[in-house]
This record gives sequence, C-alpha cells and structure tokens, in this order.
Amino acid sequence: MAPRKGRRPATTRSPDPCPERPVMSIRQLPEHLANQIAAGEVVERPASVVKELVENSLDAGADRIAIEVEQGGGKLIRVRDNGQGMDPEEAPRALAPHATSKLRDVADLSRIATLGFRGEALPSIASVSRLTLTTREAGGEEGVKVAPGADGLEVVPSAHPPGTTVEVRDLFHNTPARRKFLRTEKTELSHVVEAVRRAALGTMDTAFILSHNGRSHFQLPAVETWEDAERRVGRLLGDQFAENAVHLVQDSGDGLRLSGWVILPTAARGQRDQQYFFVNRRPVRDRLLGHAVAEAYRDVLYQDRHPAYALFLEVDPAEVDVNVHPTKHEVRFSDGRRIHAFIRHAVEEALGAVRPGEPAARREQAERAPAPGSAGGPGGRPDGSGSPPAGGQARLGLREASAAYAELYGSAALAPAVEEAEAGPGEGPESPGSADEGGAPALGHALAQIHGAFILAQTEDGVVLVDQHAAHERITYERLKRAYQEEGVERQALLVPVAVNLAERQMVLLEEEAGTLERLGFQVDPAGPRRALIREAPAMLAEADLGLLLERTLDTLARYGSGAPVAEAANEVLAEMGCHGSVRVNRRLTREEMDALLRDLERTERGGQCNHGRPTYVHLSMQALDRFFLRGE
Repeated sequence: MAPRKGRRPATTRSPDPCPERPVMSIRQLPEHLANQIAAGEVVERPASVVKELVENSLDAGADRIAIEVEQGGGKLIRVRDNGQGMDPEEAPRALAPHATSKLRDVADLSRIATLGFRGEALPSIASVSRLTLTTREAGGEEGVKVAPGADGLEVVPSAHPPGTTVEVRDLFHNTPARRKFLRTEKTELSHVVEAVRRAALGTMDTAFILSHNGRSHFQLPAVETWEDAERRVGRLLGDQFAENAVHLVQDSGDGLRLSGWVILPTAARGQRDQQYFFVNRRPVRDRLLGHAVAEAYRDVLYQDRHPAYALFLEVDPAEVDVNVHPTKHEVRFSDGRRIHAFIRHAVEEALGAVRPGEPAARREQAERAPAPGSAGGPGGRPDGSGSPPAGGQARLGLREASAAYAELYGSAALAPAVEEAEAGPGEGPESPGSADEGGAPALGHALAQIHGAFILAQTEDGVVLVDQHAAHERITYERLKRAYQEEGVERQALLVPVAVNLAERQMVLLEEEAGTLERLGFQVDPAGPRRALIREAPAMLAEADLGLLLERTLDTLARYGSGAPVAEAANEVLAEMGCHGSVRVNRRLTREEMDALLRDLERTERGGQCNHGRPTYVHLSMQALDRFFLRGE
C-alpha cells in the first residue's frame, strides 16, 4: 500500500549504536602547540600579558616600570623596567618552556617567595604573538635582543639601558578563534588598568607609568612617606576611599602580620569592586580571606553593602601554597583556621577603635610612622594606633541623678555623679576619652530633640544629628556582648513575673535552650502547655517589652539551630535583644539624657553604625552649611 501523499515513508534502518571510530595513536605534541595550549590558561586577554610581564619585572628587582599599550593591548604591549636584566647567554633561555631563575629544586617549590615561578609566561605569550625581548644586565657592556624567528630564536646585539623591555605585538594573530573573543578596546583597557592597579597597590616602593595610544593614563612615583602612600591609594581607589579609610597594622606574635586600609562601614559600596588582598605581595582572590574580612564587618554593614579594603598579609612562604591555580590568583594555607581568625580579629579591632572625630588624629599618627615598604612593612605602625585614649571613661560634667536616666540606661551605665551639675557646656572635667584637645566632646552638646527621634548637637566646627534609637541600639548591643563574653548578661529579678504565650515549637526550644537563655539573662519557667513566666530578665533591658523580647530571642535561636557557631548565634541574638531593648521613637529625653547618650556613643566600639549597619549620626561642618546656604559666594 502506497503511503499517503505528503507523508514520508517510515525508515527501515536504525542508526548504528556503535559507529566505527578512527584509531587514535598517542603522540608527543609539538613544542609550539604545547605552548599555545599553555597560553590558553595563562594568556586570557591583554591584561593577562601585562600582569605576567609586570610580575617578572618586580621579581627582577625593578623600582620603575613603564607600561605602554595600544588599542587596548591587542596591537601592542610594551613593558620596560630597570631591573637586574639578563646577560646575553641567559636571555635566549627565557623564551624556552619551563625555564626560570626562581626555582632550582623541589624544596624551593614549598617556599615560593617570588611572584612568578613556573617559567611558562614568556614562551606562552610568544606562541600567540610577535614577541621581542631586549635586555642588558646591570654592569654589562652590551645588551641583546631576542625574538622568535622562522628558524628558531634570533639573537642580535642591541643598545639598551640596564633592565629589560618586552614588546608584544598582534596578540592572538595566529589564533583567530581566541582573538574574536576579545572585547572592545575600552573594555580591554579597563582590564589592563585593573592589572596595573593591583601591582601598584601591592608594591608601593615601585614607580609605575601607564600610557595608552601614546597618551599618559597615570604616573605613580615610588612611595617614600605615609603622605605618598595615601596619595597613591587615593589615586588608585579614589578620594572617597582615601578619606574614609582606616589604617591598620597588627602582628600576631607567631609569624603573621596584617597591614593596610579598610573603609569605614558608612562608606561601604554596593559592589565588591574595591577589595584587594595581597599575600606576600601577591594579589589573590581567596574565599577564606574575603570571608574573614566580611565577618569582621558582619554587624556594621547595611544590607546589600560590601566593604572596601587594601590589605597586606605577610606569612612564612612555607605556610602558603601558591601553586594551586594557573593564574596564581588562589592560594592555600596550611592552617587556614588560624589565618582566618587572625584577619577577622585584626579588622574587627581596627573598626572598633574608630571613635567620632578620630580619623584626622589617626592620619596625623600615620604620618609619623615608617613609610610603606620600609622596615615597617607595607603599612608601618602608627604610634598608639587603635589604642584607647588614656584616662579611662570621661566624666560628663552633668548631674546624672534622674530616675529616667537609670531607667533608660540601667545601673551599669550610670557615670559617677559630678558636683558641677549646673556648669555650662565644657566647664565640667572631661577626659581625653570623650573630648578633643580643646575640651569640647567630639559629638558636642545636645541642643534639642527633633520629632522624638533625633538629637541635634553643636560641635566646635558644626552640628551633629544623632538617630537616638540607632545610637542606643549600638551602645546596648556592645554592652550585652561584653557582658556575655565575660560571665553572662546580668539578670534582674522581676517583682511580678511576666506571662507570655508561646507557640508549641517555642515551648520546646525553651526547654532545650534553657542554659543559653540563662547566659543571655533570662530565667523562664513553663506555666502551661503554651504559657511561660519570665522571672528574671537582662538588667539593662528590664524596661523593655519582655514578652516580645523573649519571642524574638527564641525565633533567632531557632533560625540558627544547635549546629550554628556559638559566637555567631549569640551575637545575632544579642543584636536582636539590643534592638528591641533600646529607646524608641517618641521617647522624650531630657537634655541630661541626650548628653549622656552622646558621651556613651563616643566611647562605644563601632559607634558609627547600629546593629543593622545604619548610620547612628551625621556631621555637618560649618563649611558644608555655608555652601548649602550660599554664604560667602
């Protein structure tokens, strides 16, 4: 029967499930092909070439490196340095596969102190471009030029100052498939700039010059003083970073040293585009290091914001493996837990040391410190940096005798009474902990409360507006953390127990987490299937809504679960307690209470942000006010 018109007859053959395959013999790849395969890992784009050549220059001891690129690096990349150079006999070997001056035996591989070490970069680059190397050894009489030719390497004498110049033309000219993946000239240039930026941040004692299409992009002289270092950081990362950066330097005492800059939480960014970490001068992108810094910012960053930093970790090369990734961007530590804890503690301490009005003082101290690249390392330790001012807590110069103040802050926060109750602002005794050198506190003296939510204060050079809830939230949270870490939060017995209705799962958690709740300051007894009595509560939160506070605490414990890290879960719970136990909007404050809140905020670690990362205060200088009202124009 003939098939219907328009319908194809069914086939009677089925595809062969085991088609015959050609026999493939194992053969040795030609050297040029092997180099091109290696180039696929090492040379991703023009910026990869710049990175490898600049690292070679730095390993050669150069203190001045000039980078020239044309058409985003696709047409030309030229890197010239004043390093030690190579003699005419050694120069041709530099283009041979796996030829390097940085390793001699297997033992050297476990203690790599240079940026490069594999001997892959130059032959890989030469296999996908037209490369010329010109060099002259320091003290040598004559230079030499080496370039791959049709019959091997061509080596000819050439005039050249001490140092090395590598010229790379027509990148990927012989691999069209790779060339078509290059982006626009502007995009490729941005990657080149980023590669040079990383190198310039990691080696501040080296001068860098970058030009594109014959026009200078930037010139960075070698850093000699702290003023030079801040100028370079500002030039590379922007003035906003430099103005909001906190310098840190810390030694662990057992071979670890961290230095550099971290940005204030109030200047955090919406993306992770300014996060630079260097391990023994090597720029790395390591999850462990990034996580350690993120944890240090955990309770001071607003949602979806990210820290910015330029940090330098010095560690024994034997404790870090840099041979774990083709581009050498990743590293592996022999004791990652120790490294993580050290970095987190150092960054937390630097952020915690910031107090209102302190950035200028820190900058003045930094200027007296050793310059980056000197014996002080990449940072140099400012004298007294991060240390609390001498003199302990400041006396307020105001009588703190009202019952409302005790109710608001708790007995633990009461400052010693001062006899000069009616003294004017600045007349009472002030310690360096809360006052500037001229005697005025950093956050000034309260003038008024605005809409029951903000405190307006006058400082020596302008005004400050404080969010009273956010400020008190941070103060309470830090006190709760300190109490919890020492011996548990102080409890206060209630004359009349507070009854609270709980869900069934909360009643189960109440029994399972009884010990944790006790350390947090609660004593709660079941009083029915879904009812409990709060008999003791945290002393500094006794006036809060205890029922709501207990419910939120149980919810937070449930969210973290028993498997969560103790410190992480505890801090989250304490942050929740601090938030719900703090003074609320429309709570009217007396002037004494407002001034006490300002003084407490000045002495509180991380006082610039609440537990959720929102700012606690803003400062408007007289210059800013004059500009706003067009005065003096």
